[in-house]
Amino acid sequence: MTETTSADLLHLLQDIENRSQRNAAGLPQQKTQQYWEAVLFNISGLGVMAPLQEVKEILNYPDGVTRVPGTQSWLLGMANIRGNLLPIIDLQQFLGGVPVVIGRRSRVLVINHQGIYAGLLVGDVQGMRHFLDEQRTGVPALPEHIRQFVHGAYEAEGAARPVFSLNLLAENTEFRVASL
Repeated sequence: MTETTSADLLHLLQDIENRSQRNAAGLPQQKTQQYWEAVLFNISGLGVMAPLQEVKEILNYPDGVTRVPGTQSWLLGMANIRGNLLPIIDLQQFLGGVPVVIGRRSRVLVINHQGIYAGLLVGDVQGMRHFLDEQRTGVPALPEHIRQFVHGAYEAEGAARPVFSLNLLAENTEFRVASL
């Protein structure tokens, strides 16, 4: 029996690498596509989407939301979510629209940005979608109360869907002050 030396093993590995490199030259190159992900929902009948990385969780409207006296009408109250107090805000009403009618399709989008932990009540969530860069499009005409939170748009289902930034909303001074 002959003993294999470390030099023999190194030579064998180099030979395998060289053969692999020669044979790999003809293999097709795979193009990887980057997707941008978003949660689609409605504000006052307008289809918008929020970047998925800005939505920490999507909840059903919680039972036991406790009203907080002396606050704006759009602050619906506080809910205990797994031991954490979560302010529930009617996003549509905050933006100057009519209050969301709470139903079986109502959802709460949970955000946590720069110390602002809140739940945003929306009337309807259509789900999550993936978008390619080629689907990026111009921002359609929007009312100013919504436009200030929009940074871009994507083509979805035959229409330009504005990208509504929940982080911009959380940084808004009016949003941060819910007291009367």
